[in-house]
Amino acid sequence: MLNGQSLRLATARTMTESELMRVQKSEMVCVLHGEPAFAEMFMTHLLTRNSRIEEDLVDQLFNSSEKRLARTLLLLANLGKDETPQPISPKISQETLADIIGTTRPRVSFFMNRFRKLGFIDYNGDLKVNNSLLSVVLRD
Repeated sequence: MLNGQSLRLATARTMTESELMRVQKSEMVCVLHGEPAFAEMFMTHLLTRNSRIEEDLVDQLFNSSEKRLARTLLLLANLGKDETPQPISPKISQETLADIIGTTRPRVSFFMNRFRKLGFIDYNGDLKVNNSLLSVVLRD
């Protein structure tokens, strides 16, 4: 591994069909030294990823499962990257959402129904997150 650890600390799952490519450590180090633009982009990615992990930890420690679900839906809909949130694609199950936020599927179902009744989300085949869902994350 690039960071010197011999043991992986996590497992990743894809939500859509994906192709993976393994890059040897020696090749990666060579590219990082030889391609400054790539090295800068890679470092930016790592720092952004590290910040996101810190945010996720704070979220898990201090927020309710309702707020964690709202935040996750907003992130999946790319709120803040475009003028309006995008429909969440690919389709994501309530079981997967429960795994992401650390709760049970029935709790996710309960909150999803509440969010829909309050007009925060729409789902008829596609899950669409409305900007108003942000109020759930921002309230005390």
